[in-house]
Amino acid sequence: MNFKGKELIIFDFDGTLINSIPDLTLAINSMLKQFDLTPLSIQQVTPFIGNGAKPLVKRALAEALKQNPERFIDFNQAFDIYLKAYQSITCKDTFLYDGVLETLEYLDQNAYKMVICTNKPFKFIEPILDTLNIKHFFKLWIGEDSLAEKKPNALPLVHLVNSMYSTIEKSIMVGDSKNDILAAKNAQMESIGVSYGYNYNENIADYQPTIVVDHFANLKSFF
Repeated sequence: MNFKGKELIIFDFDGTLINSIPDLTLAINSMLKQFDLTPLSIQQVTPFIGNGAKPLVKRALAEALKQNPERFIDFNQAFDIYLKAYQSITCKDTFLYDGVLETLEYLDQNAYKMVICTNKPFKFIEPILDTLNIKHFFKLWIGEDSLAEKKPNALPLVHLVNSMYSTIEKSIMVGDSKNDILAAKNAQMESIGVSYGYNYNENIADYQPTIVVDHFANLKSFF
């Protein structure tokens, strides 16, 4: 199988291009510290990532409050603290997955149009792209708050296809999460699942993407 007929590649961000777990965990624990709650480990936080910032904070709070089930914490206050904490360390320990840089260079040299569709808040995308020196590869990016709906809804993918003057048939979604694969299915688009990300501790193959790859560099053999 190959995807050489495609022209637009839509990438997820966290868990696909970048590993942001260290910084997300740091921001979560900074928020928990404000309420004198026990910090969570990276292993605990990882399955909470993927649906956007609010679900991440809700899940983390629920986990931290298991020791104090009667305690009430105002979610909006906690969420604001988390956002400020994450803004201050957005790309401190975040890093590109192995093989990402050379594969993006390969796809760029072969004239593929590349965009990002993430459930991360929009304002955090560009600082990470800048810090990791990969912004020039992408024509466009949208976050969870860019449109009325986010993944797994089809709207973000359809919006990107239309914005890039492409078609569903000539586009493909690449991601590590069921939200990516389900969004592609809802848009009737082909998809590539990467197995190394953080898909709620579930196997990405269970959601039946068109193909599954274990390493980002494997993409080069399909384009």
